[in-house]
Amino acid sequence: MTIKMALAVTTLSILMPWGVLCAQAVGPTNQPTAAELQPLQGSWEGVLVGDEAAGKVSVTITGNSLHFQRLGRDDWFETTFTLPAGTYPQQLHATIKNCTEPCDDIGKVVYAIFKIEDGTLTLVGIQASAVEPPKTFGEIPGFDDNRIFRYKLQKAQPSILRDELKKVQPQKKVNQSPKSR
Repeated sequence: MTIKMALAVTTLSILMPWGVLCAQAVGPTNQPTAAELQPLQGSWEGVLVGDEAAGKVSVTITGNSLHFQRLGRDDWFETTFTLPAGTYPQQLHATIKNCTEPCDDIGKVVYAIFKIEDGTLTLVGIQASAVEPPKTFGEIPGFDDNRIFRYKLQKAQPSILRDELKKVQPQKKVNQSPKSR
């Protein structure tokens, strides 16, 4: 064994455990914890700011899965997402798993920032061709060069519950006069 080879083996044996430690440390930080996910869970409905005429959208979050749907239209996306630790504003990186056909976006990542204030979820992002999320929430008006989006969403009642509530309307009492003898 030459001195060069001995140095290479020694260097590799020193660096390999360090590399494994770094890889383990980086992996879990992108995986959202249950506590981080909790405020996002459920169904949200709202609009694309600046394009309200296009109608409402629905976002349903279960675990780290996000389903986006334009209500009344066949336009939807299925994603899984991560919440990178230590980002301010809080970032959300959504990887597109499936979408309305034709779909060229499977595997692409949509970078966004979000906040929840007074029951409103504000989600601001850049379409899948970007490499990083916006820096601030600002008052971005819907689309800027057809890349930036800004959604304002409110927590929605589950549709089954909403349908049940429609069925259970308070009954109006009809005044009946007492029968005469």
